[in-house]
Amino acid sequence: GNPMQLFTYVRQCLATEMRLVQAAGGENLTGLPNLMISNAGAEVLHKIDVLRGRTQNTAEDLRRMEQEQEAFALQYHECTKINDDILNIIVEYTNQKICSARLKLSAESAAFFETSLEEIKALLVLYILAGALKDNHLATKTMFDTTFSHLQQISSQPNAQAGTNIQKLQRQKELLEQVLNQKVAGLMQLRLALGEKLKETFQLLTQLQTHVLDEELIRWKREQQLAGNGANFNSNLNTIQEWCESLAELIWLNRQQIKEVERLKQKLALDPPGVADVLPQLLAEITQLLSTLVTSTFIIEKQPPQVMKTNTRFTATVRLLVGGKLNVHMTPPQVKVTIISESQANMLLKNDKLGKSGECSGEILNNTGTMEYQQATRQLSVSFRNMQLKKIKRAEKKGTESVMDEKFSLLFQSQFSVGGGELMFQVWTLSLPVVVIVHGNQEPHAWATVTWDNAFSEPGRVPFAVPDKVAWGKVAEALSLKFRSATGRPLTDENLRFLAEKGFRGNYNESSNSVLSWAQFCKEPLSERNFTFWEWFYAIMKLTREHLRGPWVDGAIMGFVRKKQAEELLASCTCGTFLLRFSDICSPLLQKDFAIRSLADRVADLNHLVYLYPDISKDLPFGKYYTPFPGRKILLSH
Repeated sequence: GNPMQLFTYVRQCLATEMRLVQAAGGENLTGLPNLMISNAGAEVLHKIDVLRGRTQNTAEDLRRMEQEQEAFALQYHECTKINDDILNIIVEYTNQKICSARLKLSAESAAFFETSLEEIKALLVLYILAGALKDNHLATKTMFDTTFSHLQQISSQPNAQAGTNIQKLQRQKELLEQVLNQKVAGLMQLRLALGEKLKETFQLLTQLQTHVLDEELIRWKREQQLAGNGANFNSNLNTIQEWCESLAELIWLNRQQIKEVERLKQKLALDPPGVADVLPQLLAEITQLLSTLVTSTFIIEKQPPQVMKTNTRFTATVRLLVGGKLNVHMTPPQVKVTIISESQANMLLKNDKLGKSGECSGEILNNTGTMEYQQATRQLSVSFRNMQLKKIKRAEKKGTESVMDEKFSLLFQSQFSVGGGELMFQVWTLSLPVVVIVHGNQEPHAWATVTWDNAFSEPGRVPFAVPDKVAWGKVAEALSLKFRSATGRPLTDENLRFLAEKGFRGNYNESSNSVLSWAQFCKEPLSERNFTFWEWFYAIMKLTREHLRGPWVDGAIMGFVRKKQAEELLASCTCGTFLLRFSDICSPLLQKDFAIRSLADRVADLNHLVYLYPDISKDLPFGKYYTPFPGRKILLSH
């Protein structure tokens, strides 16, 4: 009977089904990403539903409070009208007495003038003031009623009709005052209860927003960064946008309710003594909550290249997740892109602004764009398709630093208003670290900097701090991820043990928690070589990607194996048996050689190569890669 429970159950069933399909071999399945909602996602939806119900309830409480206040105002007006009626009777009676006195004392010099309602009211004020100055300090109401009762002695005077009318009106007034006192008490209770409800809703909104922004969105950003190293990235950004849009709507509605309560309180001041007014502080806090949501959801959907070559076109896309819900697109905001250094990024995060106006570290062409709203997808975004880095300003180098160690970031900035200009937001976001190169031969080291940063940076770090040493297990995971992304097949445990021996220069102990330093990774040359571990690994990865991908994916290339081990493996095999291992040297000649004639054709050319280790006829793994020519016969099966 609960639609929300049914919805959550169906989403969980679909998510389970997708996981089973993937486990059965559909790892690359990308359909229906928004239906793959985790238990955490179902919990977020449930909390949004609860908050929506609370917001509807407080809206109803607010309407009831407004109606009660309007009813109070009408009855209060009726009460003041009765007061005026009583005073008018007193005025009329007093004037009659004045006229009578004037006739009796007409011969005397004293003058008698008729009184008025204003004079009687002024007289009452004087009575009240006199009472306030007395030592007993009677309450105003008591003095007012005492004054009234004093004046109402006219009811015992000969004009009985006036006295009767006053007594009747006084009874009506007393009844109305009882009703008004009850309404005041009820209104004060309504206000206090509504204030507490709004405060509780704000706390729940804060908790949910913290979860969505600090866990779900941060996880998405981390997975986006790992995708830069080749990890699979099943983006759930559309789902996160739905959550953020719901938060924006709920925060806005609750903010409007708080403002409306404040407006009603100003119309009728009934604050009980000793009770602090929580609304001004609550309004400030919920406005800040909205500000945090808006600024945190200005994100880079498509990152610029992390190794950026000058004078080369590149692209990037930024998106405002709550733009559609807050109608930001009604006045489409402009976005500007600049490139800043690591120190400038630090300053920006520390002070929320750069040191000097417009300070940057380079010049980017085509660096402005206007955000556009796509009605079908409900996305507010802008894609920069033709940016180009023309100039770069580098910092002074220290010690062994090179230009490929230096990290920059692209800064995306914009500003816009919401609520018809009521609130103005200045937003910015930083791209993942970028290494700028001017020559192709700088690319390997640049990728070392980017790979290490993507793999080992921590959320919330100071830009762009990374550990100098990392446990080998994490390095191995990053290398395997990178190699699989580039070549189509991950590294085996045996491959990774070989790489550990290489990285630690023969001093690797598998039983210890060995850590590899940044210097060992890409600064210090390998033993008896003039190139680093990373340069050697990157050259092999590039070679495999461009010329050996097919045989590598098929398992025809053993690859990472020591020369001595390879010789031992082949020693007991049939003559003509061979295996393929990666060379211990970095030779650019191999790239050129394989560009001229492929590995498969070279294997076919060498007649003394008969069996691929351990005993597979070479035509089986390599035949499908041979360049066909008339007369060639290929054995495709046993």
